[in-house]
Amino acid sequence: MTIIKKVPDFYYFRNMKRTFHLSILSLLISFALNAQSAGRTDYIEKFKETAIAEMKYSGIPASITLAQACLESGDGKSTLAREGNNHFGIKCHGWKGGAIYHDDDKKGECFRKYKSPEESFRDHSDFLRYSDRYAFLFDLEPTDYKGWAYGLKSAGYATNPEYAKRLIQIIEENELYKYDTDIPQTMIPPSPASIERPVAVSWSIQLSRNIMSRNKVKYIVANGGETIKSLANELGLFQWEILKFNDLKKNAVINAGDIIFIEAKKKEAAEHIEMHVVEEGETVWSISQRFAVREEYIRKYNGLKKNIEPSEGTLLKLRKK
Repeated sequence: MTIIKKVPDFYYFRNMKRTFHLSILSLLISFALNAQSAGRTDYIEKFKETAIAEMKYSGIPASITLAQACLESGDGKSTLAREGNNHFGIKCHGWKGGAIYHDDDKKGECFRKYKSPEESFRDHSDFLRYSDRYAFLFDLEPTDYKGWAYGLKSAGYATNPEYAKRLIQIIEENELYKYDTDIPQTMIPPSPASIERPVAVSWSIQLSRNIMSRNKVKYIVANGGETIKSLANELGLFQWEILKFNDLKKNAVINAGDIIFIEAKKKEAAEHIEMHVVEEGETVWSISQRFAVREEYIRKYNGLKKNIEPSEGTLLKLRKK
């Protein structure tokens, strides 16, 4: 005969209670996940057109812009986004506008404060497009969001080792890549590196030098040992012309590898090179030589007095707007 043992009532009620708690917990988790998903969907819907417009302006994939904004701003819910319109966590670094202070790697760090979210999106575009450290990204295909994600991480945009994977996850879960393919290639600006690339104009037998061009301004590269006087004699120019064309002083020393313009520099940088993020050790003069823009105009566009140099991280205007 089989003996059936009756389970005490308290075991039954305890299991019922545990099941009830687990069900409530499951519902709460599900509710939280759905709320988060809805919040992200709303955020993407709100700023997708802005991201597409920035892709046309800068060449940064719209999917990358949106994924970074989602991640950096907590879908627009972070303190920086709510109180400073800063959707990308960009720190001050030479910023002349408003500021908001927030604990990050250090306590009370300075972050940029914007008048609107759209201003934050534009500054993000300029920060990436005109920083040398991110220049290589613009040579990638505009639909290569994975290359962009890993490139941003390798260039040091974020310290989180999972940063690239998190961007890719956001892009793929929300199908953000579809916004990259909606824009014709002809509407995306060329990469800064391709615009800056020197153009060989001719070979001068008389000078035994290559005549190069940047920003449609002709120049030569110094071999070393030249002086203003020797260059003027060699090029058939007056000494004052060499000095004026290159924003040089009378006692200037010419070093091997220096760019020497043989005609006047322009008032503005080449099209699609609107700005430049100042790197360590750069001066207005060195930037002037790099982009073939007269030093006086760079100072004018940026309100920089003579002998005042911009700090590292400053976004310098190179074209009149």
